[in-house]
Amino acid sequence: MKVGRHAKIIELINTHTIETQEELADLLLDSGYQVTQATVSRDIRELRLSKVSAEGGKQKYAELKNQEEILIDKYVKILQNGYVSIDRAQNIIVVRTVSGMAMGVAAALDALQIEGIVGCIAGDDTIMCAVRTLKDVDYVMDKINKLITIKD
Repeated sequence: MKVGRHAKIIELINTHTIETQEELADLLLDSGYQVTQATVSRDIRELRLSKVSAEGGKQKYAELKNQEEILIDKYVKILQNGYVSIDRAQNIIVVRTVSGMAMGVAAALDALQIEGIVGCIAGDDTIMCAVRTLKDVDYVMDKINKLITIKD
């Protein structure tokens, strides 16, 4: 019963914007599962569900990603929030950031381990990324541009 209920919960949170335990309990009841709020609360904990942002300023339940995915998402957010522009000079990529964010963005770029980046040096609003070869520069710039345009 519990395994089936858990599978149904995952299905429901992936197909509905569920903000509260009560909403989830109601949908489970509609699906034929007799549950209490305490059971739903325990299921949420066991399934490691978390509240995430949804459209229209709402929040919804979602499956908690593994720790590595969570960190990658955070690094991408730092990059997106701090990024202003990108340019190149031979095998060096210069990334401009919001004032004061260069160190954080450089750390995020290092942590994302983008193939071709040897390392980053940051000032206040400028990062210099040493890229292994001239051929790698286009790949790295394309990868950074894709990361900054990822939507939630």
